[in-house]
Amino acid sequence: MACWITGLLLLMGLSTTTSSNPGCRVRITERGLTLIQYEGLKFVAEELENISISDLSGKQGPFHYSIKGVNITELDLSGATLGFQNDSGLLFETINSSISITFQRDMMYWLLKDSGQINASAEGVNIWTVLHLSKGASGKMMINKVSCKASIAKMKANFNGNFRGFYEIFSTILTTGLRFLINRQICPALQHSGLVLLNSLLETVPVRTAVDEDVGIDYSLLSDPAVKSEWMDMDFKGMFYPLGNENDTLPNTVSIPDLKNKDRMVYISLSEYFFDSAMYSYYKAGTLKTDIPENKMPRDLAYLLRTTFFGLIILMVSMNMMAYVITPFFADFRLFAHFLSPPSYLIYDYLYICLSPSSLC
Repeated sequence: MACWITGLLLLMGLSTTTSSNPGCRVRITERGLTLIQYEGLKFVAEELENISISDLSGKQGPFHYSIKGVNITELDLSGATLGFQNDSGLLFETINSSISITFQRDMMYWLLKDSGQINASAEGVNIWTVLHLSKGASGKMMINKVSCKASIAKMKANFNGNFRGFYEIFSTILTTGLRFLINRQICPALQHSGLVLLNSLLETVPVRTAVDEDVGIDYSLLSDPAVKSEWMDMDFKGMFYPLGNENDTLPNTVSIPDLKNKDRMVYISLSEYFFDSAMYSYYKAGTLKTDIPENKMPRDLAYLLRTTFFGLIILMVSMNMMAYVITPFFADFRLFAHFLSPPSYLIYDYLYICLSPSSLC
């Protein structure tokens, strides 16, 4: 589940140059977050269900109690949402959720002793968490801070057995302490998940990779993500480079088209530099050339070459020394084509790619 979140953060995440102009800009909208919302909430639920809650013991007059082995058995996040927090990052929020737990009790009142398991539930659970996103030193997406607030409105314990009525008299003592323990652990668990687990996954994902045996691509972040309430824009380097000489790159002096829409899930804007750097890299790698023998050419192409100006060059003359007769004939030839300089692209107006499974762009 964490991989899905990591995938979104990368879309939203080692450079060798200091260019500030992006070759690629990606916009994730609120609709785009629906792609990972289910897996994201499932990841949060698993982290909260695995939190460690310390034992609790105390006394109130002659009443002595001990709570241990607290386990979260069910977490209802049906009302949770995943969205954007303006100028910050991703916002996870749940209102009026519930948590089901079990724990072992040991109680003593004067000479009466009892122990066993109690089922309890926390109701009115509110959690507000923001993952603050930024660009790391190597151009990777990272979470630099996790803001969190959590509260539990009330706690109920279901007692059973012969002493049920007696326990209910002291239930407020038990549930108040238990509510404090759980509420104290929610935010640390979510902060650990973001700053440790998710960041460790993001650190393993490369931002420079080979496209083929000749050329690689650098898609490192150039700046912190620009987050608004309805979308998040990320500027990537979007630069190709020849694998034979990774420092031989094309400077980026081209501005990227602005993204103005927010109706689709994902928008991708590519500048002319994105394509120019690819052509430059393939040119430097020596792959923008071709050598075609005559027997591999289409017949129409071979005929065209022979019957035009090129035919005068291809036409060969041989002298038959025995008969002193000059006999013209066509020799086999090869077509060799290559670029004398790196080709370039010119984009009119703008080019963008939008992704939406439900309708056409």
